[in-house]
Amino acid sequence: MTLSNSPKYLNLIKIRLPIPGLVSFAHRVSGVLMFLAIPLAAYFLHESIQDAETYQQVLNLLAHPLARLILLIIGWSICHHLYAGIRYLLIDVDIGVGLQPARMSAAVVMAAALVSTLVILVLLL
Repeated sequence: MTLSNSPKYLNLIKIRLPIPGLVSFAHRVSGVLMFLAIPLAAYFLHESIQDAETYQQVLNLLAHPLARLILLIIGWSICHHLYAGIRYLLIDVDIGVGLQPARMSAAVVMAAALVSTLVILVLLL
């Protein structure tokens, strides 16, 4: 057995992804977060349309700081997933495929998601 065939240890914390790689990873994470948020959103919708009392209970629950943090994270995931999805659709039709345009569009996605998240934060406060 030679050394070239031996398994390699990859320290994932030390690996520095380029910004398009970060956008790709965040796109996957945001998709998972949105999927996991579906039952929570369905539960809150179901409870809020029961009557005025349960609607008020849902509002009180969503006023909690931890609930607002969760809403902020879900808001980020929706925004990032939307912007990155549009970027990937443009790449699919050969717009922004080169190295520089890909880096630029990835930076725009990250910045737009950050600005959108800040707007959501202001609306939540």
